[in-house]
Amino acid sequence: GIMADVTPPVGLASFAAAAVSGGDPIKTGVVAFFYSLRTAALPFLFIFNTELLLMNVGWVQGIFVFVIATVAMLLFAAATQGWFLARNRIWEGAILLVVAFTLFRPGFWMDMIFPPFVSQPPAALTSAADATPAGQDLRLRISGVDDVGDPLEFVAVLPMGEGATGEERLTSAGLTLLDDGERVMIDNVDYDSAAQHAGLDWDQQVLEVLQPVDVPSKYWMFIPALLLLGLVVMLQRRRIPATPQPAE
Repeated sequence: GIMADVTPPVGLASFAAAAVSGGDPIKTGVVAFFYSLRTAALPFLFIFNTELLLMNVGWVQGIFVFVIATVAMLLFAAATQGWFLARNRIWEGAILLVVAFTLFRPGFWMDMIFPPFVSQPPAALTSAADATPAGQDLRLRISGVDDVGDPLEFVAVLPMGEGATGEERLTSAGLTLLDDGERVMIDNVDYDSAAQHAGLDWDQQVLEVLQPVDVPSKYWMFIPALLLLGLVVMLQRRRIPATPQPAE
């Protein structure tokens, strides 16, 4: 809708703005189009930070996410507009973009420092399930064939079922394995089970097990981001022109 309002054949907002400013409506539409391009980034925010959907969050966390997202959007606008407290230098705009990205997606940097998963061989699947609490996800890299017989390799996200041992949790999730000493194969998948919903099927081979591990909270990345923001604020405050005092 925003794009349609500033570009032909509609361009109503561009013609209205050009009428007020006395400028060329086509040039006004081109400038408005590039300003509107930043809205194309908004859908990706919800993809890479699902907390913005406010699903399964409490009041306190919801308010926290709302405040952080608002600050990040304002910083993103300041970086792309080229003006924060004063006109941005190139490196200041780059820092503002990094800060805005960090506030939106702190897990990106934290996952690089502390990987959230540790790779295990297929033979360790039962022990990995034993170390993964019920309800948490265990990721499996699977090799098999698709519906038409073509080779297929994918990562399945398998929620662990209830059980005292890893074998019981896998069984509760609807998964039965066959270990022949060289390969770990899926022998059976229960109908309408968590394993079936994860895309698992019989005669598929387990290539790798990605076991979740405890890592520091991703929100720790807000500290260096806010320190960088404070640096930009401190430098730009020095360039703010002094406000003239009214004559008495």
